[in-house]
Amino acid sequence: MPFFEMPFASPVGELTLVAGDQGLVAILWPNDDPDRVRLGARRAQPDHPVLVQAHAELTAYFAGERQSFSVPFDFRGTDFQKAIWAALLTIPFGETRSYGDIASQIGRPTASRAVGAANGRNPISIMAPCHRVVGANGALTGFAGGIETKSWLLDFERRTRKD
Repeated sequence: MPFFEMPFASPVGELTLVAGDQGLVAILWPNDDPDRVRLGARRAQPDHPVLVQAHAELTAYFAGERQSFSVPFDFRGTDFQKAIWAALLTIPFGETRSYGDIASQIGRPTASRAVGAANGRNPISIMAPCHRVVGANGALTGFAGGIETKSWLLDFERRTRKD
């Protein structure tokens, strides 16, 4: 099954949105490691409805007008990875959780390192907010878009949060 893609110019760099027939499959960073999110053949299709919706929702997010997303996601990974990625979706806008918090949330309290590995392979960065996961001491740790981008996203969300 082919995937469809379109570019998205964001304040954190040129991203690539990737969709399949069931939903958004990935948001790729410039210079993304091809082993982080493995995808098959892709072709440009900027009028694909999932890509159009994802583009509009990300545009609203970066304008400070959207704090959650409704575009359908099509996560591709192991059951464990999918459980981690689903847990990411429960982290409120502008807040953070530790790897240990996520491990406990999915009923695997000793799996912090495995949570970190699955978090690092999150294919739908920003929308499935892996940037909101931090070390136990609050330290910013690995992020596919880079630590500087992770810091920017967290600061942006704290500034634009509407309580």
